[in-house]
Amino acid sequence: MIVAGASRERQGVRARKITFPRMTRENVPAPLWKSACVGYRAYVPPESVEVRRSARRRRTVSAYRDGDKTIVLLPAGLSEADEEHWIRRMLDRLAAKEQRRRPSDDDLLDRALELSARYLDGKATPVSVRWVDNQRHRWGSCTPDHGTIRISSRLRGMPSWVVDYVIMHELVHLLVPHHGPEFWALVERYPRAERARGFLEGFSMAANGLAED
Repeated sequence: MIVAGASRERQGVRARKITFPRMTRENVPAPLWKSACVGYRAYVPPESVEVRRSARRRRTVSAYRDGDKTIVLLPAGLSEADEEHWIRRMLDRLAAKEQRRRPSDDDLLDRALELSARYLDGKATPVSVRWVDNQRHRWGSCTPDHGTIRISSRLRGMPSWVVDYVIMHELVHLLVPHHGPEFWALVERYPRAERARGFLEGFSMAANGLAED
């Protein structure tokens, strides 16, 4: 960890910027690369972390993103060793949270298989589940003959339980092509189905005044 800027005092808060090197194939030994945890080194570019120590803060540690910068809030009396530990921990926590909110195509497929096993007795087995940018009027779609599911990229960043609902909806379509009672009975096995529908309807109405199917 490299100090990238001088400390400054303001309203009892002492702040300074930190540089963290990225984790890359060039600076991580080959035997360790495959098992390396994707965390703060992969997500935080150099000189983007600002540490703020406050005399008012006694125990709690927190962090948040501010544009392309990350702010880490620490108690004033924390030791340097504990400071580095908590900075890394909070950056890892932020990165993990962001990864959950922005899963990859492989993550979507894994999640779909997990949902199928939990709520559909594993009967829905998609071949692929992927993000697409060309679905502006629907949240998801599927092709039962090919076992493929497509999820609108508009869902990126929404709560994971909302994304799970859309995946669940499309999983059921692999088993039941229509929207009849049998279809909805299977969808309702997902515990947050009604809440997720309300969330998506509210989002759509706020965006353009129209509810979506």
